[in-house]
Amino acid sequence: RGGPADFVALLPPEVSSRIFSDLDVESLCHAAVTCKGWHRVIESNDRLWRHHCLSVRAVCQREIDCDRGNGYSWKITLLRNYWKSKVKQEWLSGKYSNIPSQNSLPEKSMYPMDVDTWGEILEAELER
Repeated sequence: RGGPADFVALLPPEVSSRIFSDLDVESLCHAAVTCKGWHRVIESNDRLWRHHCLSVRAVCQREIDCDRGNGYSWKITLLRNYWKSKVKQEWLSGKYSNIPSQNSLPEKSMYPMDVDTWGEILEAELER
């Protein structure tokens, strides 16, 4: 035989979906490109993406609600907002409050954000 059996093909869909639901966003994206069988299962399961999208919504509520209102799928909404939520959370938590210069900012500290998001970050800074 060529290689190990594809467990996703051997398991009932609800079991493999349960296994994939335990993956973080990055691992889920990697799993989706592992093979056609996994891709089919992951891409067709909106609940996998919805779960992660709702946790990102805790930081990016306006953005998530806007994307969903514009008809984006849970997966596309998540992909559009995942890294933004990570960077936004770091800014809101004050991680970059005492950076002496722009050259001191870590590489992944910036992400394109709208004026409302920067307003939230500035308000948080003013409250510190």
